[in-house]
Amino acid sequence: MTRQSTTTAAQDGSGSLAGIVERSIEAFVGDIVDALPKIIAGVVFLALAAILVKVIMTLVRYVLRRTLPGESPVYRHFLSTIVLVVLWFGVALSFLSVVGLEEIAAALGTASGFLALGVAYALSDMIEDAVAGVYLLRDPDFTPGDTITVGDTTGVIESIELRKTRFRTGDDVEVRSNAVVEKRWKKLDDGEAEAAADGSPGAGS
Repeated sequence: MTRQSTTTAAQDGSGSLAGIVERSIEAFVGDIVDALPKIIAGVVFLALAAILVKVIMTLVRYVLRRTLPGESPVYRHFLSTIVLVVLWFGVALSFLSVVGLEEIAAALGTASGFLALGVAYALSDMIEDAVAGVYLLRDPDFTPGDTITVGDTTGVIESIELRKTRFRTGDDVEVRSNAVVEKRWKKLDDGEAEAAADGSPGAGS
């Protein structure tokens, strides 16, 4: 092969490579230009959705305060958190549809159902405690300051949280999961409470 033919082949190769790079760049830029309207629409949608979610959550918290004035703030926060998660999940699916990813949105919606089942199973104990906590928070006979018996332990309720309850037994503070408390608790009347405070035998079991 002569030097001229070698040079010609090298030039052809360089020209071919340059052409590939140029076409790739043009295709990339073209894809961006084509997708730009959807990207802008998606950004605008997210901005409007964030404002709407904020307005809705403000209304939800206001309604919860007005309709459940006697409920624990923990209970109201629990309800508002559920609403917030549902709203943002809906926003995420809608965003995917707006930017042209309807198939991904549909697949994500289906997969989220199975994921929710798996999470619910993995967190079944936590969910059971939270549900029991909701019932305890709404029970007028189960409030801080009341003397209760849970199994063979008697104490005064100090605080009721969503997943656990703290109550004082003498100089100690007992912490029990709400699922256990909700199934086994008994409120003591004034006489039983005084007997329990005095350490009398048989004071509430």
